[in-house]
Amino acid sequence: MDLNSKTVLITGADGFIGSHLTERLVRECGKVKALSQYNSFNYWGWLESIDCLNDIEVLKGDVRDPHYCMGILKNVDVVFHLAALIAIPYSYQACGSYVDTNIKGTLNICHAAVESGCQKLIHTSTSEVYGTARYVPIDENHPKQAQSPYSATKIAADALAESFHRSFNLPLVIARPFNTYGPRQSARAVIPTVIIQLLNGQREIKLGALHPTRDFVFVKDTVEGFIEIAKSDNVIGEEINIATQTEISIADIAGKLIEM
Repeated sequence: MDLNSKTVLITGADGFIGSHLTERLVRECGKVKALSQYNSFNYWGWLESIDCLNDIEVLKGDVRDPHYCMGILKNVDVVFHLAALIAIPYSYQACGSYVDTNIKGTLNICHAAVESGCQKLIHTSTSEVYGTARYVPIDENHPKQAQSPYSATKIAADALAESFHRSFNLPLVIARPFNTYGPRQSARAVIPTVIIQLLNGQREIKLGALHPTRDFVFVKDTVEGFIEIAKSDNVIGEEINIATQTEISIADIAGKLIEM
């Protein structure tokens, strides 16, 4: 698919990955619409820090509203659905909020995509759906394991999106980023946590468990994964991991940052 003449919509464009993807799509597409979560402060999240703000159309709304979703998908060719609640700890306290946004929000986007005749919907999953690795590197055939309310809602959202592909011929691809890092990432994540402590001059870095391993992907590379998925004509109906297939322990990544 040639994106040059396409109108694209990014939900969750005000977030970490979404804002970087928005910047990249401005260079690639005919028209870019960026959905920011509505709030009474008229705040657009990370979209406010991008250089190409004047080159996009910012929409303010909520994927939990089915009528709103139906409206914003009109005349849209490609949808990148990134909008989600992602903080794992909070999902234990507010499971219902995660169901409403991650599952019902995905339902609304899928329904609107079918009704609007969207040419491709790229639904964003997460490596959290795999839970604790049974083998590495993790591939798309790895069993799903709901180890938190957050991951449970993402597994459900993936399955719901897949059902729209099978039942209503929705041209769907499920993109599954692994541990993305880079500018604009939440300070709660492990790499920013280490960097902040180093910048504050702490001699002893405080972290949780050091033995778990992760597959870290720089945000620009994650974005390129999304772009390639959008361009490919051979991935409809597929689940695609965006990963390096290289594992590194929390201890080792912290050590590398300290050495720098």
